Amino acid sequence: MFSYILYIALALLPILLYYWKNPYFLDDLSYTISAIKVGIRLSKNRKNFQGILGRFFDDVKKHPHKKFIVFEDASYTYIQADKESNKVARALSAHVQLKPGDTAALFLGNEPHFVWMWLGLAKLGCTAALLNNNIRSKSLLHCFSCCDAKVLIVGADLRGAVEEVLPALKQQGIQVFILSEHCDVEGIQSFSDKIQQASDEPVSPQLANLNLKSPALYIYTSGTTGLPKAAVVNQERVLMASCLQSMAGVRSDDVVYIYLPLYHSAGFLMGLCGAIDQGLTVILRRKFSASNFWNDCRKHNVTVIQYIGEIMRYLCNTPKKDNDRDHKVRLAVGNGIRADTWADFLDRFGNIRICECYGATEGNVGFVNYVGKIGAIGREHFLHKKANPYALIRYDTEKEEPVRDSRGFCIEVPVGETGLFVGKISKRAPFSGYAKNKQQTEKKKLKDVFEKGDLYFNSGDLLRIDDEGFVYFQDRIGDTFRSVDEAS
Repeated sequence: MFSYILYIALALLPILLYYWKNPYFLDDLSYTISAIKVGIRLSKNRKNFQGILGRFFDDVKKHPHKKFIVFEDASYTYIQADKESNKVARALSAHVQLKPGDTAALFLGNEPHFVWMWLGLAKLGCTAALLNNNIRSKSLLHCFSCCDAKVLIVGADLRGAVEEVLPALKQQGIQVFILSEHCDVEGIQSFSDKIQQASDEPVSPQLANLNLKSPALYIYTSGTTGLPKAAVVNQERVLMASCLQSMAGVRSDDVVYIYLPLYHSAGFLMGLCGAIDQGLTVILRRKFSASNFWNDCRKHNVTVIQYIGEIMRYLCNTPKKDNDRDHKVRLAVGNGIRADTWADFLDRFGNIRICECYGATEGNVGFVNYVGKIGAIGREHFLHKKANPYALIRYDTEKEEPVRDSRGFCIEVPVGETGLFVGKISKRAPFSGYAKNKQQTEKKKLKDVFEKGDLYFNSGDLLRIDDEGFVYFQDRIGDTFRSVDEAS
């Protein structure tokens, strides 16, 4: 018996020594398992493409009567969402004649119809361009035009914005549909009545000509100068982004609160698609409200929240209440929280695990702080770096260009130093660029970084990686910025 115990102890000794040297071993192991699962899922989709729509169909089959979307005073189950999107797909087929591969632009705020429209388009094998519902005039026309959309679908409350650009849309022969039962404006057709008249019988998904590299979405990124750019998001990127919630520790019994705009990657990819990936219930709100945030969480038993930018600071700045810790929220997933706000948030609102993520809509490499280290935007992992090579390179902030050695190659910074984050562009980690904007697409590419002929994506971000492998955001260069809706 003693020899058996001694044998077990000796066998476990290397693991214990490794754990002593690396206190994050169990977190790293958990992340490794999650990453392998994601890889297996992507591999299956390469052989038999189903995309995120396949995950939705799985949800409908597994729990048809589970609540999917809760919005204001209404709620919709997965089977209801399936039927509503069937009606949308049939109405689009009948009145717009969309073909697989065509693009339709959605100009809507956060509401269930946004979800039905996208699912309907996905069932037809079409690409959705997600227009920012705050843009107007020249910007609206530019965003619509650069994705070659055949049709524009508009929320009822945005009629005035579309009327401003209607003459230009008419000149291009674009069909415009508004989500109302009647419309007396020449050039804008009502669409709600057509959806109501359509059958909700199942639609055979048009996926035969699609694969992981096919465009799934156009999501618009903004700069401090110039017009928005349409980032091409392929089917593989949608699937990978949807897996972030599971890698952050989201479970199928969670309830997620989405108030971030669905036209952007955080709300749509990480939020909505992540919920579909796990079969969650989504509490959908039109926009962020600091004063109503925790009341909503309590009312709907929310367990997972999302955040971007200064959202957490807005919450910390609200008047303190006795019931600040009276909620069921256990996990927050997002990006852009400051270290001081992070600590204040936990101190005030309780033991909520914060999973900070890093990445750009159009970027090819990102990070996840799966450990929960305060202040870090992510953590290095050997599997991640092997699959998606990246580096921090020396950058001259005065000349606004990477520093190169005598051979003309970039210089990787040592551990602990700040450098420009670049990700190697490859078949596994592509950069799809911006629709109809070759100049900006090429501007994001760095050539001959470490060897002749290689190609890297220029993130425009200065990062630092410490000796434990944690990644920290330092500064941003160029014209990229991330916006946050106004707090209320």
